[in-house]
Amino acid sequence: QVLLVESGGGLVQAGGSLRLSCVSSGPTASRYLMGWFRLAPGKEREFVAGINWNGLSTDYADSAEGRFTISRDNGKDTVYLQMNSLKPEDTAVYYCAAGSSLLLTRKYDYWGQGTQVTVSS
Repeated sequence: QVLLVESGGGLVQAGGSLRLSCVSSGPTASRYLMGWFRLAPGKEREFVAGINWNGLSTDYADSAEGRFTISRDNGKDTVYLQMNSLKPEDTAVYYCAAGSSLLLTRKYDYWGQGTQVTVSS
């Protein structure tokens, strides 16, 4: 079992930046694939970014490529999502996720409670 707690969401103007954090807990938390998803009103949950257990491989949705950066610090059991050049369409609840599948499957087993990101125009 892995528990995930996100933080760092908020209100930001278009073009601004935010950094989301997700602290994981559990006996093998640092060995999990970690990722970020988002859910906007009226839309389906969308994959944003993923990172493998040692941080050497990453995967991004087209909408995030070049603007968002996922990273992790296993010493702190924390994964980050640095979001730059934010757009109003990035407004959503962002969820941290953990899983034991391969990175590019984008399959995750555990989910955090979410943090709201609102980008004003």
